[in-house]
Amino acid sequence: MEAVAISRNVRISPRKVGLIIESIKHLSIENALWALTVMHKRGAKEIAKAIRSAIANASNNAQLDSKNLMFAEINISAGPALKRFHPSTRGRIHPYKKRSSHIKVILKTRDGDKMKGVK
Repeated sequence: MEAVAISRNVRISPRKVGLIIESIKHLSIENALWALTVMHKRGAKEIAKAIRSAIANASNNAQLDSKNLMFAEINISAGPALKRFHPSTRGRIHPYKKRSSHIKVILKTRDGDKMKGVK
C-alpha cells in the first residue's frame, strides 16, 4: 500500500528544495524528520510538513502502521512562476521570476503490510 501527500505552490525555488530532498531521500522517515528539524534551510519546514501529512494519510486513510513506512518516492516539480520586474536605468525594466514548487511524497510499507480491515 502507498500513501501520498502533495504540497502545491510552495513559494520556494525547485532548485533549492531539490538540494534538501537529495540529502534526506535515502534516510528512514524518522531520521529524515530529525534531519529536517535541525537543518537551517527555509524549505526544510515545508518538506517536513509534507512528510507528516503523508504519514497521517497512511494511518488514517489506508490504516497502515506508521512504524513500517518508508519512502517510495519524493518528487519536486516546478510550480507556477510569478513574473516580477526590477526597475533599471533609463526607464527600463528587467524581468525576473519568483519560482514555486510542488512537493510530492509517496510512502510505502516496508514489509508489504496489507491494509487492515476497517473497524
